[in-house]
Amino acid sequence: MGGNKGIYNNNTLEAEDCRSGGLLLSCKGWVMRVWEFARDEPNRVIFSLKVGLAILLVSLLILIRAPYEIFGTNIIWSIITVAIMFEYTVGSTFNKGFNRALGSLLAGVLAIVAAQLGLLASRVFEPIIIGISIFLVGTATSFVKLWPSLAPYEYGFRVMLFTYCLIIVSAYRMGNPIRTAMDRLYSIAIGGLVAVLVNVMVCPIWDGELLHEELVKGFDSVADSLEECVKKYVEDDGLDHPEFSKTVMDEFPDEPAYRRCRSTLNSSEKLDSLAQSAKWEPPHGRFKHFFYPWSEYAKVGNVLRYCAYEVMALHGVLHSEIQAPYNLRAMFRAEMQEAAGQAAELVRRLGMDIRDMNKTLKSSLLKRVHDTSERLQATIDMHSFLLVSSYEKPPAAPMPDGDTDTNPSPPGETYHEMMRKTSRRFYTWPSREVDAYEEEAAGVSAVGSLLVPRMKALESTSALSLVTFTSLLIEFVARLDHLVDAVEELSSMAKFKSEVEL
Repeated sequence: MGGNKGIYNNNTLEAEDCRSGGLLLSCKGWVMRVWEFARDEPNRVIFSLKVGLAILLVSLLILIRAPYEIFGTNIIWSIITVAIMFEYTVGSTFNKGFNRALGSLLAGVLAIVAAQLGLLASRVFEPIIIGISIFLVGTATSFVKLWPSLAPYEYGFRVMLFTYCLIIVSAYRMGNPIRTAMDRLYSIAIGGLVAVLVNVMVCPIWDGELLHEELVKGFDSVADSLEECVKKYVEDDGLDHPEFSKTVMDEFPDEPAYRRCRSTLNSSEKLDSLAQSAKWEPPHGRFKHFFYPWSEYAKVGNVLRYCAYEVMALHGVLHSEIQAPYNLRAMFRAEMQEAAGQAAELVRRLGMDIRDMNKTLKSSLLKRVHDTSERLQATIDMHSFLLVSSYEKPPAAPMPDGDTDTNPSPPGETYHEMMRKTSRRFYTWPSREVDAYEEEAAGVSAVGSLLVPRMKALESTSALSLVTFTSLLIEFVARLDHLVDAVEELSSMAKFKSEVEL
């Protein structure tokens, strides 16, 4: 028994050691994830420290006796205001501060009026008047905040509702509505002032800067993705070409520029939100004049997103099942790479102008981009005969009795061998038809004579995918005119410096 007890104790200790080791590994993994999260965006740590500092400052109003004797328990509203109003960026804080100040002010005025009306009535009708006022204010604010033009001020109406309810009910119990409303408004004002000062004075995070950087990043991602897509299309020999149907749910790890371009497509809501918040910010940093055209940044982002749609369409052709032969793509490699390179250079130049806040004339660069696209289109037109099937059904040999054979003669062995050897290299769609051709066409002449026209039709369809890719590339170049106009409009309204010819 003693031996068994010793074994049991040893097993228990080993199990506890395993659990302790697993807990340590789990804690270590959690700490590493937190560290990576903070290292990826240092502003997250700065924001957290700023919120802690603001909460500490307003808490001193309660911890120190003199302010607490003046405001009493109403000073707790300062802490609530800081916790609710303090946002990640300065613009968002100003926006919420304005909504909270206006909502609290209107709520205080209405609460004083309703409380005075209740005092003028008898003691019996006072709670009835207060209850009716609460119902009317709740109904009105909930309805008005649904109005489309007032949607940006939805937070202000919500603040107005709960502030009014708290003030009117507290005033009814305390018996001094004016003093109660004023004390709470003072406390809210103190909390809002502390939140704004800390957010602006201590390592400010500006919405304008974030919007500026996000837009510039979008230009670079579109340019990189365009070059990456065209390069893979003209240089991939098709031997190991992945089908889009098999990788549609994947992240395409070998195409980092594509993932960045896809994030640009999803940035519409983010750019609009940053532009709305940046309007509340005072002049700062490089954006020193009033009424800075932040809305133009969102407009440029919308035009850039339409260019990104073309890049995504090019990516779809790159990973489609119907692929043009490699030797046919190689014939137009120089023109396609030149057009993509010139277009990507122009997009990067536009992004650099916004980044450096320079105004440059791009007429010569835009003309070079159009020239390269015209050369690509002329080359396609010149070699258009390669993009359609030239197979013609051979005439039937006459029979001795004067009748014609309904089955045409099979194609030559040379053509059959060539098609069988190159079908796997050149075509990836449809694999079932290629298998049928390889298995049946060689042995059965009648089936082979029927499959050859079908294979030629598939050859023509595969070649036309090249036309689709080049037309999308030319369409991307055509959309650059609108992008250049949008950037020039932004540079004029934002008063970018210098003006040189590229």
